[in-house]
Amino acid sequence: MSKKEKKKIDNVALQEEIKLDIPEDEIWTYQIEGLAAPHINKPYKHYNLKKFIFAVVIIIAVSLSCYFSVRTVQKDTFEYENTGSETYQLSKFSNTGYIKELEIDFVSSVEYDSENPDVTSNFTIVKDKTKTVKEIREYAFNCDEKLQVVYIGADVIYVDSKAFYSCWALQRIEVDENNPNYCDVDGVLYNKDKTEVICYPCDHDTYLAEKYGWAEYDESGNRIEPDASSENYEQYKNDVLTYVIPSTVETVGELCFNYANMTTVYLPEGLKSIETLGFFEIPKLAEIYSYKADNVTDTHFTSAEALGEVYLSLPEGLEYIGSDAFSYNQAMTYVYIPESVTHIGHHAFWDTVYKSDGNLCGVTQINVAASEDAFSDVETGDDWRPKYDYLLFKKSVDIVYSAERQSIA
Repeated sequence: MSKKEKKKIDNVALQEEIKLDIPEDEIWTYQIEGLAAPHINKPYKHYNLKKFIFAVVIIIAVSLSCYFSVRTVQKDTFEYENTGSETYQLSKFSNTGYIKELEIDFVSSVEYDSENPDVTSNFTIVKDKTKTVKEIREYAFNCDEKLQVVYIGADVIYVDSKAFYSCWALQRIEVDENNPNYCDVDGVLYNKDKTEVICYPCDHDTYLAEKYGWAEYDESGNRIEPDASSENYEQYKNDVLTYVIPSTVETVGELCFNYANMTTVYLPEGLKSIETLGFFEIPKLAEIYSYKADNVTDTHFTSAEALGEVYLSLPEGLEYIGSDAFSYNQAMTYVYIPESVTHIGHHAFWDTVYKSDGNLCGVTQINVAASEDAFSDVETGDDWRPKYDYLLFKKSVDIVYSAERQSIA
């Protein structure tokens, strides 16, 4: 028999109808040989036991799920690490959602009042005064959205520069006057001798608006900020959006002014270093001035005359510009780098240039005081200059060597 004939016979066989001769009164109970008997109207073996076990497993699973869900949501508000001799490091703060002011001095915990249903007031912060907090770890307050004021106690000897990173509602950091290592200047964190500015709180402008009488709010509680067309905008800008760094400062700390709401900053000529991310992503920062006066302690701008000689851009004597120091500041239009600079980190001025209607805007060139040969000795990181779209490529903005500093109009 050929394969073709065999395939034809097999196809016919497959198409033959298979019939089972099952009596009508056995249709629901009939057992086919080799298969399990139907369980219609018959209990499964150990049915009740299996049902009970299944129910217990479901209850345990649901209970565990609820337990771990609650544990996840209700994290410890404070997390500490023992650094020895009853001294501690604050490593993590997880806001209850309603803590707006916080003292950092002793190990603390939150106690809840189970009889008070109001989540805004049903808790108390309790301190253990036998356990002193000496350190505040990096990212301890990372991305907190409610905390407005932090008080640092007298015994805190170390605050990591990244401790208050992206604390969007933080307006002031105040330091006990007896602290040997740190102080504050009107709510901005400095080291004790004010040679380093460490943290300008993200929402410090709201505090300044309240202080100088500019605070207005809409029905949702959001602050209404005057724009450039508003009456007395220049005075608002001086009071709230301008910051004078004291003449004693030699270092702008890492992440110090990141995300600040400001248009203008005055840098002292004694400034030596702007650390990594020092002025990172400040969309309104358009004016960077330097000044020569000594004994400037007031961070509130009153007049240029009070600052002695004032000139555009970075100060003479500056040596170090850290990575991403001025990144994403597209309101900037002018950069002048003095001959004293020896290091410029990667992406220091990244994304400060952009195109609008086909025209270059922002920082369209970098002006340097040094000659091309002299500037070749400056240590520069990758992509320290801003780039823009050019045909199918990205092109760095030009460097103007041996440039004369632009005068103030």
